[in-house]
Amino acid sequence: MAKKSCIQKTKKKKSLIEKYAKKRAELKDKMSNPSLDLEERMALQEKLENLPLNSAKIRHRNRCWLTGRPRGYHRDLGICRNSLREMAHQGLIPGLTKASW
Repeated sequence: MAKKSCIQKTKKKKSLIEKYAKKRAELKDKMSNPSLDLEERMALQEKLENLPLNSAKIRHRNRCWLTGRPRGYHRDLGICRNSLREMAHQGLIPGLTKASW
């Protein structure tokens, strides 16, 4: 089980990402305009830099919803490999069986 503080920190980052996503996208679209001169581009870049660091999409870390583990994350189910294995053994995931030969 991950520390509660790490899980809360991840939730806070996710909310910041959602809050500033539209503003960040607008600034990036304006910056990609090739007709802008250098001063305008630098002003837009400064506005982008003044946004919170944790509002950047790249700072988000996927975590298992069951244990909070950040590594071995499966996107399809939203759980880590350890939880996936345990749930497969118990038959809790429909259509998933452990191979044996």
